[in-house]
Amino acid sequence: MSDQPLLPSTLHLPAGDWATVLDCLCQRFPAIDRQTWRARMQAGKVQHQDGRPLDPTHPYREGLRVRYFREVAQETPIPFHEQVLHQDEHLLVVDKPHFLPVLPAGRYVEQTLLARLVRSLGNPGLVPLHRIDRLTAGLVLFSCNPSSRDRYQALFRQRRIDKTYEALAPALPQLSFPLQLCSRIVPGEPFFRMREEPGEANSETRIEVLERGDAYWRYGLQPLTGRKHQLRVQMAGLGAALIGDPLYPCLREERLDDFSTPLQLLARSLAFVDPLSGAPRRFVSTRQLCC
Repeated sequence: MSDQPLLPSTLHLPAGDWATVLDCLCQRFPAIDRQTWRARMQAGKVQHQDGRPLDPTHPYREGLRVRYFREVAQETPIPFHEQVLHQDEHLLVVDKPHFLPVLPAGRYVEQTLLARLVRSLGNPGLVPLHRIDRLTAGLVLFSCNPSSRDRYQALFRQRRIDKTYEALAPALPQLSFPLQLCSRIVPGEPFFRMREEPGEANSETRIEVLERGDAYWRYGLQPLTGRKHQLRVQMAGLGAALIGDPLYPCLREERLDDFSTPLQLLARSLAFVDPLSGAPRRFVSTRQLCC
């Protein structure tokens, strides 16, 4: 098997006055030096959209679709494994572990759910229909077939899919449940954190208590909107930050993963009417939260 990563990234070359594709890539991604880009092109890791390698002298053309294979030095292995719960011609349902990203990003390329599934199932056409945070465990749906992909994607666009989560967090005895929480969530600082601010609500979550323990409560969360970090931000805003959360309410100084203290958030179930058969479908994670 080739050591080339399975999943290329794609770039549509922007408007500019570069002489070559190499010149454009160097300016577009200044963190990668020219020598590295040249070496990648010479190794066939920068390609035309149809897979033909582009050499370092290939002329620049606005709008050209370029595929390139990202490289991450010493990518940290994620020591947890996904579980396939359902697979048919059109749909794949996977139970994702904590810490594993769904898609390549940042320092993760091969240690992602998509890359693992492409490799194990031999289907490079897999496409996630939605995402959950890297630190969150639970259900992720993938499209296996381009012919039916838009039918399933429409379930998420049109909010015709019911998603439930479970979380472990401190008790909130002063509040009455179930609680319908609406708030305004906007980007914060640093860029990867979100925050709540006064103003018109753009996020909504239904919160109930599933179990009242001595050290923490188990909450059932049903997001009715899909803002980034919505559940984590809203629970922290109530004074019940999720156990193991490194971002909310305060950013931890350490940035390396502590595999012994996963975020206690689980995408528990997904339910919808199948757009092809018209039959109701419901999938449930087999994972359990504990701390």
